[in-house]
Amino acid sequence: MVKKHIQPKWYPQSKVYCDGQHIMTVGSTKPELHVDIWSGNHPFFTGSQRIIDTEGRVERFMRKYNLDNINN
Repeated sequence: MVKKHIQPKWYPQSKVYCDGQHIMTVGSTKPELHVDIWSGNHPFFTGSQRIIDTEGRVERFMRKYNLDNINN
């Protein structure tokens, strides 16, 4: 049983903002939400993610332990 006097106020049309732009509308206990990152500007979701390591891990391991000539 829900006690109405202890529950926070529910805002079914809370607006979410990122960099001052209205992004979406959600239900929340706050009338406005301000976020820094969301799926529309995150590199993973936008496809602009860059891989810094250009060498493979296996090649680094082989070079580190001098295993280049293991078959010879």
